[in-house]
Amino acid sequence: MGCEAILPDVPEPETLLGEPMPDLLPQQLQNHIKGDEEFGRVFGVLDGLGPVFISNSCESCHLGDGKGHPSTDIILFNRRDNLVEGEPDSVFNPMVSVNASHLQTRAILGYTAEVLPSDIKGFSRINPPAVTGLGFLEEVTDADILAMADPEDANGDGVSGVPNYVHPPDFFVPKSSHIPDQAGRYIGRFTKKAASIDLLQQTASAYLFDMGITSDFFMEDLFNELNGNHTGDDVPDPEVPASVVRNTVFYLRTLKAPERRGADRPEVLAGEKLFLQAGCGTCHVPTLKTGLSDVEALSNKEFHPYTDLLLHDMGPELDDNFTEGSARTSEWRTAPLWGIGLAEDSQGGRAFFLHDGRAKSLEEAIDLHGGEGARSRDKYNELSAAEKQNLIKFLKSL
Repeated sequence: MGCEAILPDVPEPETLLGEPMPDLLPQQLQNHIKGDEEFGRVFGVLDGLGPVFISNSCESCHLGDGKGHPSTDIILFNRRDNLVEGEPDSVFNPMVSVNASHLQTRAILGYTAEVLPSDIKGFSRINPPAVTGLGFLEEVTDADILAMADPEDANGDGVSGVPNYVHPPDFFVPKSSHIPDQAGRYIGRFTKKAASIDLLQQTASAYLFDMGITSDFFMEDLFNELNGNHTGDDVPDPEVPASVVRNTVFYLRTLKAPERRGADRPEVLAGEKLFLQAGCGTCHVPTLKTGLSDVEALSNKEFHPYTDLLLHDMGPELDDNFTEGSARTSEWRTAPLWGIGLAEDSQGGRAFFLHDGRAKSLEEAIDLHGGEGARSRDKYNELSAAEKQNLIKFLKSL
């Protein structure tokens, strides 16, 4: 059942996503529009697409800035590496330097697309997320993220969120709100396992690993080993300047957050109360606040993403033997729930939930919560049918 069936007087979906946040200055709005054009740009062979790639534009995976369809899923994998005697399966390469390894399933004419290597340790099918409200998530301070972490489960609630520490790319410039660990790694917050520190890293990586487009941030073309070492396209690198990537980053930073629908309805309010009573808000933290930002519209703002940006062990149910950064294979970043009620609209009328879209309903997604999510899952299952319906109505209002 779609959100329209439950909340019949909601605004049209196209008014809820893909718009700039309010209160941008005139020049910032112009920069947002430039970035919007780049986000929708379709690359061709003459532009430097490939030689191997996954898609030819940002928007083709994030249509309307919403969640992607399973047909646009990305496959990430880890290779076996540094095998230890007596522990043949315990050590593998998370391939942090390339934001894990993306399987490039398409290629330009005359070139060979990639196939999944035989020596992999694990792989994961990733459903492209919605991209709205990302600027708010980027501006949450590391101190606030660390304040939500509880690695030893000191309060005994069965939840022990931890940050994902990742090595920064060469072009990363830390802000005063970034806090490195002793190894010089920084807290990630983007991707399903929080492997990207900021939107510049995430976006520059997407240009290269999703579209095969080099930039001033990643200068070397992708290549398929089956075609020989470093055999690329005929377009000089970098194929786009830093300004193109930065314009796209600014567009992502300044997309407005998803809007609530029917938030004041009695059944939605009742569902919200049940959501919190079940402990779901321990990981899906309702309210966060940004720190100081160079964009005033993002500075010191309270917002409601329903995430703590931390990694949580979700148990064997969601362990696909794949990792990024310091994350264990069963750990996933808490997915922001804002906009989840719009998933059906952006995914063609049928929703696909969790990191790989395996859950075809919110009820199924809840049922697949194991590990640190098991206690909340069990409390949900103890609810009456009417209470469950109210909780689902609450989620669909987000």
